Amino acid sequence: MRITRIWADQAGVSHFDEVDIELERADYAPPAPPFKVSAPFAAERALLFEFPVGWYGDWHPSPRRQLYFDLGGRLEVEVGDGEIRHMNPGDIALLEDVTGSGHVTRVVGDEPSRGLFVQLPEDAS
Repeated sequence: MRITRIWADQAGVSHFDEVDIELERADYAPPAPPFKVSAPFAAERALLFEFPVGWYGDWHPSPRRQLYFDLGGRLEVEVGDGEIRHMNPGDIALLEDVTGSGHVTRVVGDEPSRGLFVQLPEDAS
């Protein structure tokens, strides 16, 4: 499974990248048939959120290393090198730009953006 990654370089400039998460077929929930699943990873807490229509978050770093799951609505994200991407329902991003100027986030479209942040342990990589 490929997900988006936002990270900051030594100068604090944020960039997009792609990360491949390995999935292997497993008997995860018998008697349901096997399906592909990742290795487990540590998480500290999860937060559901909603950004209202028109919401704009000027340059800001991620408050901590976390996974972002887009559950509805549409976001536009700009990173420090000028690249812009749209996050749509079903998209996942690993936010690692915890230093530097971070990124800009804005809700686009006529519906709120709803999602889930899964915060990762500070010492996890």
